[in-house]
Amino acid sequence: MVVMNFDFFVLFVNKEVLNMDYVKLINCMRCGMCLPSCPTYRETFLETASPRGRVALVRKLQEGELEQSERLLEYLSLCLDCQACASACPCGVNAGELVAEFTCERKESSGLNFMEDLILRKLVPHPDRLETSMTPMRLYQRSGLQKLVRTLGILKMFPRPLARMEGLLPTLHSRPLRQEISEVTAAIGTERGTVGFFLGCVMSLIFSDASRATIRLLSSLGYTVITPRNQVCCGAPNMLGGDMEGVKEAARTNIGIFAAHEVDFIVTDCGGCGAELKKYGHHIGDEAASAFSAKVRDISQILAHHTEELAPLLKPLPLKVTYHDPCHIAHCQGIRKEPRDLLKLVPDIDYRELETADACCGSAGTYNITKPEMSDRILQRKIDTVRSSGAEVLVTGNPGCLLQLKKGINDQLPGVRVMHLTEVLALSMDS
Repeated sequence: MVVMNFDFFVLFVNKEVLNMDYVKLINCMRCGMCLPSCPTYRETFLETASPRGRVALVRKLQEGELEQSERLLEYLSLCLDCQACASACPCGVNAGELVAEFTCERKESSGLNFMEDLILRKLVPHPDRLETSMTPMRLYQRSGLQKLVRTLGILKMFPRPLARMEGLLPTLHSRPLRQEISEVTAAIGTERGTVGFFLGCVMSLIFSDASRATIRLLSSLGYTVITPRNQVCCGAPNMLGGDMEGVKEAARTNIGIFAAHEVDFIVTDCGGCGAELKKYGHHIGDEAASAFSAKVRDISQILAHHTEELAPLLKPLPLKVTYHDPCHIAHCQGIRKEPRDLLKLVPDIDYRELETADACCGSAGTYNITKPEMSDRILQRKIDTVRSSGAEVLVTGNPGCLLQLKKGINDQLPGVRVMHLTEVLALSMDS
């Protein structure tokens, strides 16, 4: 109690304390229960690469006992923000969130650099520009140039981050899904209600088959699906880049767009989008934002409420299947049971639980590009567990995980398919 009183004394007398919620920092008891769940600590066994170590560093910065340095920022940047530590912490301390808030505060004072401003403000919030930016990639693949570049090993001549980005890129569809689907998809059979579909940027650009399946599933269960074409990025890339004002702008835009429609829920099949959309109430702090966030559901949450109606639509699928918990779904949203229940609903599926299924795969936004060595080490653990499971299909629910796992599986387990949850359910409906 004496220590706690001293901490609060520091909070009120230290004029250097930043805007971050200081109480979150002093709640850490240094118990170490977070250590086994932290991917970077498991790889390094360094205290500075652990959640409690990061909390201690940020706290000392807040109290003015440490100065910012490149070395310190490097320690903090090792955090994947997987939030597994928050799931393990008995006090609810979220080290990843604290590091993200610290990054946002730094950006508020320093401002975005030219490239950050170009990507986070002038590209990402504008769907048309974002989609146009992918045109060269489509031409690169369809012209046969990609095959030639990979065969000749030309990428070795380019910067490593560029080579990694190219290696993660799956085969792109001819057009983004946003440009093809109708804004209103009618319910099939007796109408159950109306949902708004939040179509994530990466889902539209790269994993359109999964989102097509999502709309089909919702429609088949009697929902009218409204997919506003003018919706924008959820703001997760802005949060990743420390651009809190960009996050708030995205939130205000999407809240206004979906407010124009009377929907029972706002559904997404992107774990990262769902986690960010559910934080709009926290980011903006007004009634409209809170009401918006309260309506957000992951697709698995909606489908799991209708297993009796869904079961007759599913046909036998004799596959050995396992499931990887995306951090943004398991740790950020607390959704674990629903995806598994849905997979087990499919007749003849041999479901096999994955060891440490909720351990991060190492994707973490752009982490697999900015921190390639650590990302690869974390990914290897995941690939090893998939190999041990004997599964033929690895299922997950977040585009970042899909990209990361597809790359690792293709390199080491080419006989294993990586699929979104809704793709598996749609495959069962068609089998």
